[in-house]
Amino acid sequence: MLTDGGGVPLALSVDGANRHDKRLLEATLANREKLAPEGDDVEQNLCLDKAFDYPDVPELVEHYGYTAHIRSRGEETSEKKTIPGYRARRWVVERTHSWLNRFRRLLIRWEKKKDNYVAMLHLACAFISFRAAGVLG
Repeated sequence: MLTDGGGVPLALSVDGANRHDKRLLEATLANREKLAPEGDDVEQNLCLDKAFDYPDVPELVEHYGYTAHIRSRGEETSEKKTIPGYRARRWVVERTHSWLNRFRRLLIRWEKKKDNYVAMLHLACAFISFRAAGVLG
């Protein structure tokens, strides 16, 4: 799932649970809409966790016009040792997944057809987006 800085979903892709996140990155980036303001001088950032710490990922992200910020493997462990009271940062995507898990229909996938499940995901993402915009109160 691709989100903006506030956790509003921008793009998603669906595959089996045994599929690595790195394999879904290109499909997710291909599903996104270009939401950048007009002009080429605005930099788009993409924060990724250590599951995406592979040599080909920054090239792929740059191809889609984003600057990659990837958490390296072992970086969090070393910061825990050197910085007293360090707490791991919870990524925005994980928070959005938590919001999606509040929809019981999505928590366990009961739909057999992928299109039905994607439709329910889009409905939940629209609800989250409207809530973040203050439309639903």
